[in-house]
Amino acid sequence: MTEPMDMDFVDWLRARDDERLRALVAARPELVTPVPAHIPGLASRATSLSATGRALDRLDRFALATLETLAVLPSPVSLAELRAIVRPALAEPGRDADAALHEAVERLRTLALAYGPDDALAPAPGVREALEAPAGLGPPAAEVFRHHPPERLKALVDDIEEIAEGDPADGADPRERLAELLGDPAVVAKLLAEVPPKARAALDALTWGPPTGSIPDAGREVRPATARSPVEHLLARGLLGATGERMVTLPREVALHLRDGRLHRDLRTRPPDLRGAEHDPALCDRTAAGQAFTFVRAVEELCERWSVEPPGVLRTGGLAVRDLKRTAQLLELPEWAAALVVEVAFAAGLIASGGGVEGEWLPTPAYDTWLTRPGERRWAALAAAWLATDRVPGLVGERDERDRLRGALHPDLRGGAAPEIRSAVLGVLATAPAGLAPTVESVLDRLEWERPRRRGAFRDRMVEFTLREAEQLGVTGLGALSGHGRALIDRNDERNAEESTARAAETLAPLLPEPVDHVLLQADLTAVAPGPLTSELRRSLALVADVESTGGATVYRFSEHSVRRALDAGQGADELLAMLERHSTTPVPQPLRYLVTDVARRHGRVRVGTASAYIRCDDPAVLDQVMADRQSLPLRLRRLASTVIASRSSRAVLVDALRAMGYAPVAESLEGDVLISRLDARRTDAVPPPRPPVGGSGPDPETVAAAVRALRAGDAAHLARRPPVAAPDGELPRSPASATISALREAIRTGGRVWIGYLDNQGQATGRILEPARMEGGYLTAYDETRAAVHRFALHRITGVSAIE
Repeated sequence: MTEPMDMDFVDWLRARDDERLRALVAARPELVTPVPAHIPGLASRATSLSATGRALDRLDRFALATLETLAVLPSPVSLAELRAIVRPALAEPGRDADAALHEAVERLRTLALAYGPDDALAPAPGVREALEAPAGLGPPAAEVFRHHPPERLKALVDDIEEIAEGDPADGADPRERLAELLGDPAVVAKLLAEVPPKARAALDALTWGPPTGSIPDAGREVRPATARSPVEHLLARGLLGATGERMVTLPREVALHLRDGRLHRDLRTRPPDLRGAEHDPALCDRTAAGQAFTFVRAVEELCERWSVEPPGVLRTGGLAVRDLKRTAQLLELPEWAAALVVEVAFAAGLIASGGGVEGEWLPTPAYDTWLTRPGERRWAALAAAWLATDRVPGLVGERDERDRLRGALHPDLRGGAAPEIRSAVLGVLATAPAGLAPTVESVLDRLEWERPRRRGAFRDRMVEFTLREAEQLGVTGLGALSGHGRALIDRNDERNAEESTARAAETLAPLLPEPVDHVLLQADLTAVAPGPLTSELRRSLALVADVESTGGATVYRFSEHSVRRALDAGQGADELLAMLERHSTTPVPQPLRYLVTDVARRHGRVRVGTASAYIRCDDPAVLDQVMADRQSLPLRLRRLASTVIASRSSRAVLVDALRAMGYAPVAESLEGDVLISRLDARRTDAVPPPRPPVGGSGPDPETVAAAVRALRAGDAAHLARRPPVAAPDGELPRSPASATISALREAIRTGGRVWIGYLDNQGQATGRILEPARMEGGYLTAYDETRAAVHRFALHRITGVSAIE
């Protein structure tokens, strides 16, 4: 090993050029939120436990293994020595492996997780503490036996020296002596030769991690002569150490000996290949487009129904189970798919809770705006909302940790990591060849390599949910990422998220069927829609006819009930026939014309009001028939006049009963006006929840450059310890707000200095000389030469700006 290097981490970080500092800030933007005052501040923030953990989470399996190797070996380590340790564990050694190792080291230096030149590499401060069981290794022997009593350690050292036939070290600290003995491969080999085969098998189970095991009474005192069980043989020889009442740990020195010089069992410099079925890419795109079209129509149908019959909001929030079942039947979808439709509509801001004290789930005004867009743009908005939402529709119908059923739209149906996992899964699909539908297992294997520290049960479940939901949404087709799905996830930051959404819509547009505005009316009282209907025609037809079958063409059937439904909604016979004539490629068949006119002729002859309810008809003969009908006995009717009958039943019950008897009554108000049974479409004024930001690769280049300039300026002041600069004499600058903002932006862009007037907390105006760094969120971050420090300034308190040459 080389001698320890003289350059510390702060000096190394300060020596990085601006380009490398910008790369660090872009890769770890949390380090400059807010911008540190100087390089030591940046180093302190970068080496904190939380910041180091976040940086470790960004490493792939090979880069993480490289850093673990640096953390385990005594520092510093040369690149050649690192290569000698890593190469035996590689599954594909060779030139590519050497290049991958060099790339991994550069990645670690870019993230400031490792530092130093190639001949003296070391992990950054805090890395060893943040790595839990690096490479599956336990702590060193000194740490394992730290809490053992000195007399027990002395006895253990004596037993090991006797087995190793070595010279005793009189007066040595037992803990240090034990670490020295276990660090000698020859001593460990003799100790291993003394243990029985079953004990050796127990060691083999711990060799590659995890390095801990659980046994009862782990801290019991045992000597080689009294050992009986396999674990007791290991404890008596220091090959295992008790680190708790029921836990034993394999010391790092013993594990390294058992691994025969390797730190990792099997390393890959490249991610595993994706496995799955192969399909024609064009077929995948068409299938995905069909799914996208169906999903958009499902959202539209949901919002239309909830406009008229909104479900209530539960007291605890969310949608009742019965309402979800009813929605699934309406959409003809499984409950999980119906929950997805509801959740995506909510995430897109198309529905929200409102409508009264109890609350109802109603469409928002945004739904009306969404409805005016072309089909491809409607889908793109839904898909983007699904990709960005932190809600997890896949959990609907399952029980939480308190054994409570999770319902759709419930406030607790959230997972903070959901958007990141969805993006990661779709990113994996994007790396597959066109037409390849990767299996769930291969996607999990790829994510395990790309982000090994992010593994967990929730991530595995989210992968399954994402693949299933992507297929239902039309992001994938036959399991393969579609062309429009690829365009949707092709984004670098939130600024171009709208551009990628627009590209996805443009890619999808040629694959969607063109809406048609006509049907074929047939003599058997059916209408055939030869393709997807326009929204206006579909609403009109759904009011006057019922869907009989779907598929390549949708078949609608007219009946007395469906025609009466349209009449109840305020339509007239002439109006209905005119609509059918306008949108039919064939003349209106005579049976359909007779049906409409006959139902319209009888519709409204009998009127029902409130007595509790009453029946009114201008034809007394009709009321005679009603009174004589035996089916009217439960209604307890009473003849008030020749044209009026009263009943104790409610108006709704009376209307339904008369319709069951073959009449076609209409309801009327107290003023005698006909009531329209179909309610007007309702909307809620409630503001939908804000959409969570879409994760990107980092801040924009301008912000990165400004942060680095501020760091350099603050560090220069920190090193020079230059005294504060006095502000110029004269009246403080004053300028309009727009001119102030423009001048500050120009100073940030060019790196210039400015003189500003600034109001302090007491409202006193003071002059400041600044080197602006960045401007965001209503604040300016700049190096204040009059205070010799980096400060944040509220923009609304700046009275004016004047440039300084």
